[in-house]
Formats: sequence, structure tokens, C-alpha cells
Amino acid sequence: MTKAQGGFRGWVAARKGVWSRLRFTSLRLRLVVVFGLVALTAAVSASGIAYWLNREAVLTRTQDAVLRDFEQQMQNRAGLLPQNPSQDELQHTAGQMANSSQRFTVLLVAEDADGKPMYGSSGGLDGFTLADVPKSLRTAVNEKQQVDNKSEYRLYWQRISDDDTPYLIAGTRVNGGGPTGYMLKSLEQEAKDLNSLAWSLGIATGLALIGSALLAQAAATTVLKPVQRLGVAARRLGEGKLDTRLRVSGTDELADLSRTFNNAAEALEKRVADMAGRDEASRRFVADMSHELRTPLTAITAVTEVLEEELEAETGSMDPMIEPAVRLVVSETRRLNDLVENLMEVTRFDAGTARLVLDDVDVADQITACIDARAWLDAVDLDAERGLMARLDPRRLDVILANLIGNALKHGGSPVRVSIREADDSVVITVRDHGPGIPEDVLPHVFDRFYKASASRPRSEGSGLGLSIALENAHIHGGDITAANSPEGGAVFTLRLPRDASKLAEQDENEGNGKNADGAQKGAA
Repeated sequence: MTKAQGGFRGWVAARKGVWSRLRFTSLRLRLVVVFGLVALTAAVSASGIAYWLNREAVLTRTQDAVLRDFEQQMQNRAGLLPQNPSQDELQHTAGQMANSSQRFTVLLVAEDADGKPMYGSSGGLDGFTLADVPKSLRTAVNEKQQVDNKSEYRLYWQRISDDDTPYLIAGTRVNGGGPTGYMLKSLEQEAKDLNSLAWSLGIATGLALIGSALLAQAAATTVLKPVQRLGVAARRLGEGKLDTRLRVSGTDELADLSRTFNNAAEALEKRVADMAGRDEASRRFVADMSHELRTPLTAITAVTEVLEEELEAETGSMDPMIEPAVRLVVSETRRLNDLVENLMEVTRFDAGTARLVLDDVDVADQITACIDARAWLDAVDLDAERGLMARLDPRRLDVILANLIGNALKHGGSPVRVSIREADDSVVITVRDHGPGIPEDVLPHVFDRFYKASASRPRSEGSGLGLSIALENAHIHGGDITAANSPEGGAVFTLRLPRDASKLAEQDENEGNGKNADGAQKGAA
């Protein structure tokens, strides 16, 4: 069953590939269709002209030969008949005329001594009678021509069709009062010859169409193969393989296009390499600066802690004049500590060295611990049932919750409502405040680094990195954070995390080991 299903899927995939190449929007199909239409138009036009010319040539040649023979027979045989011939003489002469080289049927019409019409027919073609002659032809034959030549009557002819068989019928009258003669000649053989010619031209047209389609396919392949290579190279370039280049051959427009692509790819690779170098240098500078700041900052923090203890002790040893300055130093030192820690966390994310330390945690207990540690119990309303377990990194979850709840308290005000629910093997935590909400133009940027909602107040208590770090911590778990405004008022941040991030942690660990191995190989080299 498995092999049969695999074969069917392969057949379906092959069919889809064929249809994708033959869809009407395909340049290949359009080239083939255009070539075919041009070839068909040319072949049909040439065949039509050739058929018409040959038809006229065949019919004219046969017609001229028959009419010339008939006119000669009328002069040589019918012209020898007396003024009033007998029935037998008419019949005999008609038979002699019909036995000529052209083999046509003859009908002679004359008058006896009493003026009654007599008919003599060669007898072929089911009996050729005067009724078979069109009236217009009889009228023209019996009409005298008033001209200055020797002939009082002229030869007239007409083509007719009877039961899909073409005929040539002609008539004339002997000058000087002789009998009137009519001739009927079948053109069936000529029609068959013309039908054969038409079939031959049709077959030639079909062969020309097939040949043009094959030529069009070959031409399309020649033209589209470089275009397909260009498409593959463009996709590889879009995937980040900036060393992709095309092989250039020839001096035509497609070769120029390949050269242009190679030049653009080379310039893009150089530009990206320069930007990556500057970005790496910037990240290294931030990381080095953060590490260098930690040593003096540790000493400063120790001093400020001593000063803070003096302030809280209220022993009177602190000069009241400098007390506000001491409090400002303590506050700014804490802020600087937070900024340095955030910068170091950001550099770890940028360098890809951030790792998960997973543990089984009760999500509700974790949120309660986060709120309790920061003395937010009176300002936060928690709607969560205990017992919802998840395998997550407790420290990173605490960072996420602290940033989201702290941001809600700072900008939205209390009470802040935190709720938990389970959905599709995920834990969904919602943090909602009751403030004015987030402006619509600010919503797309709330997770950007160092973004300030108000450009007129660039300095605030926050570093501008809290929400960005929270989002990075959600991503490293395989989750996400979204921001929106509640219809009832206030901003709503929704955190979605998987209940088990073990697979993602293993994948990150493997990638880290691979990078370390690559670094070791480069160092050995």
C-alpha cells in the first residue's frame, strides 16, 4: 500500500510539474503558440494561394481544350449539314462530334422543312436534352452579334453543378443558318485532382505546423534555459547564498543579463559583508562596553548601597543638603545597572549564545512569585488556577512577566489583570491594563529596541529594551508576544508559549555545538 501511495503521489507531482510548465501564463507555451500561429497562417495562406492558382490553371486548361475542340467540331461537322437536315443526319453528326478527343456529349438542334425543331443527341450522360441547358445560356447562344466580323453567333459557356459533380456546358450556332450545338463535359476528374491537391496541401500544412511547433520548442528551450538558470540563481540569492553566480557565455542580450546579475550579486555580497562587519563590530563594542562597565559599576553599586542604608537608617549623619543628590545617585545607579544587564542580554541574543535552562514549573506559582518579588500584589489581579504545568526556563519566564506587568503598571496604571489559559498544547498569558491604550501608530513599534512612544521625552525610567528582551525570550521558547488595544479600554499583551520547549532547547544546543566545532576548525586552520 505504501509503495502504491508513493507511486500515485509521484505521478501526481509529475502531472503538476507538466501542467506548471504548460500553463498559459508560461513563456514557453506562449512562444510555442505564437510560432504555431505564425506557421499556421503562413502555411494556410501559401496553401490557399497554391490551390487557387492550380485550380484556375487546371480548369482553364481543360476548359480551353474542350471549347476549342467543340468549336472546331461545330465548324467541320455541323457546318456541313444542310439547311434542314433529317433526324438521322443530326443524330449521326452528334455522335461523330462526341467521339472527338475530349469525349463530351453533344446536342444538336435544327428545324425541318416545316419549321419544327429536331434534336440529335450523342446519348451519353442519361440523355442530354435542351432542358439541361440553362435558359440564360440558350438566350445568349441564339442572340446575333452586330459586329464587324465574320461570325454572326459566338460561343458561350457556363459551369454548372449537378449532384456535387461539376460540368462545363457550352453552346454556339453555325453561321449562315446552320444548326445550334450544345456541349456537356464532366469535370469530375479535374475535381478529383483538385481534391487530391487540397488533401496534399492540408497534409503539408499539418506537417509545417508540427515542424514549427518542434522548432518553437527548440527555440523556447534555447531562450528560456538561461532565464530558468537566472530564476534559480535569484532564488538562491534570496535564500541568502550571496556567492551565487551565473556562467556567462556569448555576447547576446541574455549574456548581458547574466553579467548584470553577476555584477549585482557581487555588489550585494560586498554590501552585505560590509554591513555584517559593521554590525558585528557594533555588537562587539556593546558587549565589550557592557563588560567593561560592570567592574566600575560594581564598586559604584556597593557605595550607593552604603549611602542608601545611611538614608534608611535616619541616624542624622547624612547632611540634609546632599540627601536629594544621594537619592538621585542611588536611583540612577540602579537604572545604569539595569541598562548594562539588558545590553548584555541583548548581545547574547544577537550572538546566538542565549540558551534555555528548562524546568517543570507551575505557571500560576511562577507568576505569583514574580509579582511578590516586586511587591506588586496590591496592584495586580491574578486570574489563574494552579496546576497548569509547563516545561520552560523559569528565569526567562520571570523576565518576560516582569517586563510585561511592569510596563502595564508604568504606562497603564493599576489594576493590571493577568489571566492564564491553555490552548493547543500552549500556555497563553494575557496582561491587560486599564490605561488609555497604545496609539495605533505606536503599536507596530512597541517591541523595537530603544523605541520611545514620545519623541519629545526621550529620557524615561526605562531603557527601551524591556519589551524587546521579553519578545526575544518568548522566541527562544518557540513562542510569541502580541500587543493590541482592548475594546473595553487599555492595552493587552498576549504571551503564547509551548508547554514543552525541550525540542527547541535541544535544537539550539546542537546548533551551538556545531558553531563551536566550526570555530575550533577555523582556529586550528
